[in-house]
Amino acid sequence: MKGVLLVNLGSPESTKTEDVRDYLDEFLMDERVIDLPKWFRTFLVKGIILKTRPKKSAAAYRKIWWEEGSPLIVLSERLQEKIQKKVSVPVALAMRYGKPSIHSGLETLAQQGVTEVLLVPLYPQFAMATTETILVLAETLRKKHFPKMEFTALPPFYNHPDYIRVLGNSIQEALQGKNWEHLLFSYHGVPERHIRKSDVTQSHCKMDGKCCFSESPAHAYCYRHQCEMTTVKVAEYLELKEGTFSTSFQSRVSILGSWLKPYTDKTVAAFAEQGTKELAIATPAFVSDCLETLEEIGMEAAEDFEEKGGAHLHVIPCINDREEWVNVMSRWVDEWAQTKSV
Repeated sequence: MKGVLLVNLGSPESTKTEDVRDYLDEFLMDERVIDLPKWFRTFLVKGIILKTRPKKSAAAYRKIWWEEGSPLIVLSERLQEKIQKKVSVPVALAMRYGKPSIHSGLETLAQQGVTEVLLVPLYPQFAMATTETILVLAETLRKKHFPKMEFTALPPFYNHPDYIRVLGNSIQEALQGKNWEHLLFSYHGVPERHIRKSDVTQSHCKMDGKCCFSESPAHAYCYRHQCEMTTVKVAEYLELKEGTFSTSFQSRVSILGSWLKPYTDKTVAAFAEQGTKELAIATPAFVSDCLETLEEIGMEAAEDFEEKGGAHLHVIPCINDREEWVNVMSRWVDEWAQTKSV
């Protein structure tokens, strides 16, 4: 029997500092998030970051927390419920960090007799700290607890025509009637060394702004290339004129080395200082709205843009559980479910 496991990033159980600390501990101790020797990662996370960041992050979460709970969890649950109503196979939900865990998601499917699972990392682009860590943990759990299960992973869909159409339509809808001057595509940043580590050729990625646009097997696992291509494909779909859109990267942690550039916060400030009054911003690395989109962009970036002289930052919601996206995901699930088992 076949079944589907949707997997998103995760969220603290509440906005209490201790819950945020537990979540950050699990998240930051992942060797694919902070890819440093364990002794140094432990010293950095437990000895420095967890001493101060939980309180600050808890305050940020309180700004965006919904009555039903974490926006990311609530939106993911809505997506799962809507997809389940449209497909004939069981669909479970899990988070890479926090609850519901990947183990509990697989257990839910196993209890329904599922032996073939479609793993769906809810990330359009591949990255060590997102897609890869999900697949690695899932395989570890399969070997230990679910040896009779077989996994198939949904490939990154950063340039899939269905996804581009949904994302493009969501942007067009959000900006309808607004006099925006420039559209900024802001993706979650990662350390540059992650890009080099994911380079299967060990030679293609040079961080020069050109390698992303020249053919290479490295692109199958290159986060930056896939972000750039999402921007290009959406711009083509929306027929945007050259110079009216660009790409940037947010959420950097400077203590972890050099991150992908240009940085979103500096880019937003620069647009305001250079006279741009109406700036639009989309966040296509995220399927569901979360702390990084609602607080970092929707509040912090918007406030900074206005303080620097801008009039309005038009923040475009993620595709979340919009019906067009539900229909696309449901079709992908059905297509997989109808394939013959090996």
